[in-house]
Order: sequence, then structure tokens, then C-alpha cells
Amino acid sequence: MDVTIVPSTASLLERLAVYYPELHFEVGEQFEWQPKEKMILYDPADVFHDAHLLHETAHAILQHEQYERDIDLIKMERDAWELVRNNLGPHYGVEVPASIVHHDMDTYRDWLHDRSTCPNCQSTGIQTKKFAYRCLSCSQAWRVNEARTCALRRYSV
Repeated sequence: MDVTIVPSTASLLERLAVYYPELHFEVGEQFEWQPKEKMILYDPADVFHDAHLLHETAHAILQHEQYERDIDLIKMERDAWELVRNNLGPHYGVEVPASIVHHDMDTYRDWLHDRSTCPNCQSTGIQTKKFAYRCLSCSQAWRVNEARTCALRRYSV
């Protein structure tokens, strides 16, 4: 009987820390890349911690820092997952099920949809500048908060 050894989060963390000495890894309540501090927060209790740890590391490798348009965040997330699936996962022996990628990407697509929904007529609006949208149907303008880790707020302008 063949035995497959799956690396633990601890050994993956050790390997990442050696390969990327400029990055700092710290336990947190959720996974998050903090570019100014060059820090990756991680949740060791997450069922898919290794996949998410590699995902945040991918953000660091890709030098993801800020975005001006909300759609750019979706692209950054997609690019990070592609790096994990095509390079980091195979390199570190971490299998990343497509269902995890799809689920995580869906959360960002839902986030974008909620932000771009007109509070007046429920049509889809367009982003006009950072934190600002306008409805194509009724011309309503609204502002949004960052709302990636907190409740979405929309304010009519």
C-alpha cells in the first residue's frame, strides 16, 4: 500500500519562510496579504490552510498592493489563484481543488455585484471612481465603503 505524505501547515510555513525571507508570516483571524508590512496573516484552523497560505504568498510574489477599480481586485485574485494552481501548488506539493478556487472567486464576484447594484432601482451600475458608482438605468449615484471584511454600505450621492 502506497502512502502519500501531505505537508503540514507548519512545514509549508517553514519552507515559505526560507524561500521568501522578506515575508513575515503571522497567525490571524483570516488569510490576508498586507503589502506595506510584507506580512501574510494566516488562520491555521482553516480546512484549506495550505491552499490559502499559498494564495496569499502569490499576492506577495505578484506584488499586489492596491487597486483603483473593484474589477481590478477580481483580476488580482484570479492571477493569484492561477499562480497557485500552475506553479506554487505543484512546487510545494499542495493540491488545490478547483472547488476552493471557484468558491473563493465567487465571494469576490458576489462582493462586486452587491457594490454595483443600484440602491434605487436594483440595476447594475458602473464604477466611476474609487468607491463611487452610477446607475445606467436611473442615473442614481452612490458611494460604497471598502467592505471586503465588513458589511457593505451604500450611500446615495
